[in-house]
Amino acid sequence: MRLRSVFALAAAFVVCVVTTPLAAAQDLLIPMDDQQENHLKAYGAVYAALQDGRTVDWLLNHRGGAFLAEASDAVRQELQVRGVTFTPVSAGRASKIIAEVEADGSNKSVVPLEKAPEIAVYAPDGAVPWDDAVRLALEYAEVPHDVIYDEEVLNGDLASYDWLHLHHEDFTGQFGKFIRYRNEPWYIQKQNRAEAAAEEFGFRKVSQLKLAVAERLKQYVAQGGFLFSMCSGTETFDIALAAHQTDIVPEEYDGDPVDPNALDQLDFSNTLAFRDFTPNLNAREYEHSNIDVGPPPPEMRDPSLDYFTLFEFSAKWDPVPSMLTQNHAATVKGFVGQTTAFNEDVLKEDVVVLGEAPDRPQVRYIHGTHGQGTFTFYSGHDPEDYQHFVGDPPTDLSLHPKSPGYRLILNNILFPAAKKKKQKT
Repeated sequence: MRLRSVFALAAAFVVCVVTTPLAAAQDLLIPMDDQQENHLKAYGAVYAALQDGRTVDWLLNHRGGAFLAEASDAVRQELQVRGVTFTPVSAGRASKIIAEVEADGSNKSVVPLEKAPEIAVYAPDGAVPWDDAVRLALEYAEVPHDVIYDEEVLNGDLASYDWLHLHHEDFTGQFGKFIRYRNEPWYIQKQNRAEAAAEEFGFRKVSQLKLAVAERLKQYVAQGGFLFSMCSGTETFDIALAAHQTDIVPEEYDGDPVDPNALDQLDFSNTLAFRDFTPNLNAREYEHSNIDVGPPPPEMRDPSLDYFTLFEFSAKWDPVPSMLTQNHAATVKGFVGQTTAFNEDVLKEDVVVLGEAPDRPQVRYIHGTHGQGTFTFYSGHDPEDYQHFVGDPPTDLSLHPKSPGYRLILNNILFPAAKKKKQKT
């Protein structure tokens, strides 16, 4: 079912800096630096403009990745209702801004956004939106999206979508390695549903079903899809693909033992982002593999000290990583997840690092291509909940409208809307 957020007009408050009479304004500048009051809602307003068939210019590296939109009543109303800061500008002023951004000596660029991408989230029935940062971001920004799962993937529905997010799924078929919760009702329900789905599609066990799904998702990317994932959905995806010729699942999860030659039979040519990693074959250890370097020891877990930095790319030479890293802050707060940070030593050579933890051999945000499409992996669970536990209350994004960590998620949903530009050579 397509999820559409409903916003209350009466609760909206517009923050609008008027420097030009509205009648004379030709464009609306939406700053994304510290002057913006609600960075996250701004993405939703831009998405709504694209849905209405309007083109919006993304000004890379200009005022935090500002947007320049047509000064129509519809766009202005969307911005006002959502409480997004904007400035009406004349045609002459807009031309000067474009010229400044496109100047040869600037590390800036104009990227036209032309079409609102069709968006889906891969998540099971019963998965609550507040347990997934991406669904929280989409709902808060009021970006419509579908929720699909194994049935839709295996039945060929992926072709309907431009952009797909993987919920915190365990593609290895080990139910998140949450064996400590095996007597909890939610775990039992999850296992029963997964086993029933495997049987329905003709698979003997859940790991085989999840591998088939992972292979379809990989094919989706190869055919031009944009794949985004966070936390364990990143790591387990590549583990499942590497183990396509063997069995790495302990008996506690699937009723039969691990293949004694499993580690020798891993096929890293079949993965997207990682290579030469070692899956954790101990059923009672929470970690999936050494792809994840894990959170700091408990005594060192200090949100005020844990952070990562974004790379600054050339907007003219590297527009894709530039789009994905647009932000009003170069430093982003760290946050823990089942997959907290990626081990730099197991990255494939062609993977682009977008964000890394300083002075540590770990990266937090990566991007790559496969076939005609792309994948972006973002480690950790929730950018505004440092150490999220099962059963914790949801994050209220109205308290974090300027979140740099959540902005990285929303950069990704606009990335597929960009008009393809010829690479400078």
